[in-house]
Amino acid sequence: MAISDIKEFAHLTEADVEALGEEFDAIRRDVEESRGAADEEYIRSIIKTQRRIEIAGRAALFGSVVPPLWMAGAALLGVAKILENMEIGHNVMHGQWDWMNDPEIHSATWEWDNVCPAEQWKHSHNYLHHTYTNVLGKDKDVGYEILRVTSDQKWNPVNLGQPVFNTLLMLLFQHGVAIHDLDIEGLLRRDIQDPEEFKAKLEQVGRKMRKQMGKDYILFPLLTGPFFITTLTANMAANLIRNVWSYAIIFCGHFPDGAEVFTEDQLENETQGEWYLRQLLGSANFTGNRLMHVMSGSLGYQIEHHLFPDLPSNRYPEIAERVKEICAKYDLPYNIGPFPKQFWKSIRTIWRLALPNKKFAAEQQAHESEGLRRDQATSTPSAEAEARRDRKEPVAA
Repeated sequence: MAISDIKEFAHLTEADVEALGEEFDAIRRDVEESRGAADEEYIRSIIKTQRRIEIAGRAALFGSVVPPLWMAGAALLGVAKILENMEIGHNVMHGQWDWMNDPEIHSATWEWDNVCPAEQWKHSHNYLHHTYTNVLGKDKDVGYEILRVTSDQKWNPVNLGQPVFNTLLMLLFQHGVAIHDLDIEGLLRRDIQDPEEFKAKLEQVGRKMRKQMGKDYILFPLLTGPFFITTLTANMAANLIRNVWSYAIIFCGHFPDGAEVFTEDQLENETQGEWYLRQLLGSANFTGNRLMHVMSGSLGYQIEHHLFPDLPSNRYPEIAERVKEICAKYDLPYNIGPFPKQFWKSIRTIWRLALPNKKFAAEQQAHESEGLRRDQATSTPSAEAEARRDRKEPVAA
């Protein structure tokens, strides 16, 4: 169920929440004060690597009539697009590197390799999603206006098609992102809030789509001359690779079990500490090696990203260690698991919520009972933590 009182849900006192907020503020200050040459070298090296991979992919497609070169070109371009969208574009547009004062690597000037205009993405994602994370009715990322991802959302017979809608979203993910800042709900209700704004944004999306698709499906294929068709299909494959991977990474951070949602009541007089707590409880991480995290835009550290969206992504591993310590100190959950497991949990939720609440509730109750028995068999809360919760005492600093 959606959370309306985050302090009560987390069993924390106001003093706890205030102290927790101060500890997260301290992490921010420490990282901001220590940013320097190593961080700058990191993002420049990632950009250089991405561009070299893209050039290699484009070069391979000049022989794309040969199957191994077609496969190499498509794979290299897919990797280049993933790197550009995830570890570079997503993070640059969050302002993670604005402190460098480099006009070429700045949130105000970066335009990514995606059909979604950067300006609209920064509004729907940086502002709406990261300000109102997982708040029903405010955060459009809760189901992306087409999926039912929590039982708090009213069931409609159209939700029976969720497995199909979800598959289409995965395959066409960049196009789903492109329309994310439009008033889609208003369009479906035939009651658009601001028709002029809707029209202007739609035209902007159209221009970006024409430019992006013209580059991928006309310009670059033409440059390979007689290999136009094979280059075209390789570019389509590269975009498909990027779409599926980006979809999987993003869904793992928002929809696994334990990623909580909230009511708008939570926003009333919300303190900085409560905002931090909402980011923590509403996000999920997955495990992986360094290459896995770079290819996922460092969103395997989704919790840290939501707590500090504008801090350099290469610092998330060290930030994560401090966040885990804070979670242990305040007896708070730190939602993390293997990538396949987190992804399966997300897909399972979407499939289950295609059904009405009664059917979903029966399955959920059985699942939770099984999980409770497993948890009780492996671990029990500390007596100290239980006593503190009962007394509502603050955590010792």
